[in-house]
Amino acid sequence: MYILECSDGSYYTGSTKDLEARIIQHQEGKGASHTRKRLPVKLVYVEQYNSIARAFYREKQIQGWSRAKKEALINGEIDSLNGLAECKNETHYRFYKEND
Repeated sequence: MYILECSDGSYYTGSTKDLEARIIQHQEGKGASHTRKRLPVKLVYVEQYNSIARAFYREKQIQGWSRAKKEALINGEIDSLNGLAECKNETHYRFYKEND
C-alpha cells in the first residue's frame, strides 16, 4: 500500500504487488486517472503486507481518511490519528454534546 503526492498537492492511495513498476506507470501517465492529470507524482508513504487483500483493505481504509489524517500518517504522527478520526462537524458535535 502506498501514498503518492501529486503535483497539485493532492494525495493518491493505491496498492500493488510491484511498487517500483507501479510508480513508473504513474510517472508515465499510465496509472490511475487521478495521477495522470497531476504529474509528476512523488512517493511519500509505504506499508508492506504479505497479502494483496490486506494491502487493498488498508488502501480503502486510508482513502476514506481526511487530508489531515493522511498527513499525520505520512509524517509519522501516529499518536494523533485517533483524534483526527473524530467528527468535527458542528451539527454532529452539538448532537452528541446534548445527548451525553
